[in-house]
Amino acid sequence: MVSAELSPYARASETADAVASLAKALRQLGHEVTVALPRYKSLESSGLLMARRLTPLALSSGAEVTVFDGQLPSGVKLVLFDAPVLFDRAGIFGEDGQDYPDNAKRFGLLCEAAAALLRQRAQLATAFDILHVHDWPAALVPVLLRVLGPSVPSVLTIHDVTRQGIFPNKELDALGVPPELVDEALKLGNKINVLKAGVSFSAAITSVSSAYTNELTSADRAGALAEVISGSGKPLIGIINGLDYGIYNPATDPALVSRYDAEDTSNKARSKVALLRECNLDLDPARPLLAVIGDADKERGLDLAAAALPQLLKNPVSVVFAVQGRAKFIEKVANLAQNNPDVLCLVRDFTDAQRHRMLAAADVLLQTGRHEPSGASAMAAQRYGALPVAFATGGVHDVVVDCDSSFETGTGFLFDAMTQKELLGAATRALSAYLSPAWPRLVRRVMRLDHNWDRPARRYLQVYRQTLGANA
Repeated sequence: MVSAELSPYARASETADAVASLAKALRQLGHEVTVALPRYKSLESSGLLMARRLTPLALSSGAEVTVFDGQLPSGVKLVLFDAPVLFDRAGIFGEDGQDYPDNAKRFGLLCEAAAALLRQRAQLATAFDILHVHDWPAALVPVLLRVLGPSVPSVLTIHDVTRQGIFPNKELDALGVPPELVDEALKLGNKINVLKAGVSFSAAITSVSSAYTNELTSADRAGALAEVISGSGKPLIGIINGLDYGIYNPATDPALVSRYDAEDTSNKARSKVALLRECNLDLDPARPLLAVIGDADKERGLDLAAAALPQLLKNPVSVVFAVQGRAKFIEKVANLAQNNPDVLCLVRDFTDAQRHRMLAAADVLLQTGRHEPSGASAMAAQRYGALPVAFATGGVHDVVVDCDSSFETGTGFLFDAMTQKELLGAATRALSAYLSPAWPRLVRRVMRLDHNWDRPARRYLQVYRQTLGANA
């Protein structure tokens, strides 16, 4: 696997979680897995033991890159390409909401180094059977192999089609694609589109949920690349992501004040009381607790949740609004919290452990992302017994089944339009469900859902085998 991200060591998006979890699940199924990525500054303090190779890796451009080898606790092998000038930085793709101006050069080097590693392994008679590239930062590897080899069947996973690696034409040299392949691989309109290279040269294309595959061919979501994807002649395979139960498990989670599971949820109440105390909210465990958790810089839709708060607070509900980032609407939430200190708390710049505690404490998670490829946030909420109220988009369709009027079927509450009226309607249904005798059964039902990575990993193995068979 080639990726720009790997949780928990280098995370900028849910791609990092998926790569780490899929690699771990495949290893548990008995396969040898290697993940290649840049050697970031964040990896220095990770505690991973890495061994530096004595001989640098020779690239096709004539340059050399130092390689570090290691192994993750899961048994997955790790290869890091060391280029301090390009990767010894605080961020993965950028800082303070701005991309690094040399990202084309940075991830062009990642792809060139990965291709060189594949060639080296083939020459040593220890060739990889399959190449799995994730998102645009790794999408050039199949193109580079087309020229110098080796021939390794490749699978591209598009985790987020809105991130395509679009650059001006002046960045062509930085990407290192042979001139004879530039038009086929990179040119889209009057710019460079790196994700196009992966679509055009990979043998198979997958996305992170069945429903999200429909958005890959929608111009509203994918822009001009939608036509390239639909015209590629390759089947689009949607494989819903899972949850790593080693991380998301209320029965074992060390971040929680008290553990619980689907068969005995009584200790969830202790997590709720602990969060109410921590946030100085009214200590009324019988009142439903609604959480809003997100990143204002990445998740388009938190502004709608903020705008709906005055109406939402007219219900008997307590709200924890946890947000990363510095968007303008946060100050309105802060003012509202100051005027309603007993029922609304604003949490800024929360940690991952705090997020787990909020999921464990919440009865309802309000999720307002306009773009949710995998539905991972809804899955995490369900795992901790917090019913998701979510905008019906992307992977949410595969994760959340809208509850019926009696709350005897369904796994959450959906709204179909990004308006305050629709959001409040779904949230009100969730709060009504909380007061229903069916609520304990509903919580137990969503906590029993199987979100383990084992099934998705087996689906990927099917794709690998089909790709190998087609290239035999």
